[in-house]
Amino acid sequence: MMRSPQVRNGVVDTPSPSHFHSTVSVHKLRRFNILIIVFRFASFCFSLASAIFMFTNSRRGGSDFPQWHHFDAFRFVAVAGGIVALYSLFEVGASVWEISRGVTVFPEALQVWFDFGHDQVFAYLLLSADSAGTSLARTLRDMDTCKVNNAFCVQSDISIAFGFAGFMFLGFSSLLSGFRVVSFIINGSRFHV
Repeated sequence: MMRSPQVRNGVVDTPSPSHFHSTVSVHKLRRFNILIIVFRFASFCFSLASAIFMFTNSRRGGSDFPQWHHFDAFRFVAVAGGIVALYSLFEVGASVWEISRGVTVFPEALQVWFDFGHDQVFAYLLLSADSAGTSLARTLRDMDTCKVNNAFCVQSDISIAFGFAGFMFLGFSSLLSGFRVVSFIINGSRFHV
């Protein structure tokens, strides 16, 4: 039932349309937001683990043993993992802020495009770093470096695997933020309900 306009002190007070959400819509929206937080937090954890495993991949055995910072691809893996971990932590905080306060950190139009664009950029950064790391790890295995120092190669492989897992979760997050972009374009709001 719609209220009729009220006249008070000579000013017509027209009721503004309320944004009514059914309890089913509110639950769907809450699940959607929680799913985004889960994907972003998983991306943070795996990217941080990737960076930590690569940064700590040094053996104190002299100059004969390989070290992660001697290889460009492994430096790329370590730095990309750290950058994506920081970005994912920021996005987790922004998502928690959005759920708790009911408002985005940036204006809604900017937030939607910021999330989607940065998810894409950082996902591809992580994918390219881990692909370069995988190529180098295979080369090291072919050169018998891993027979001399197997722990170095195993830890490098673990770091790269964590990076790929971080990419996967950031990719899922990117799909959901892409859905928000489409909803924003169609409905004028990031919410599809």
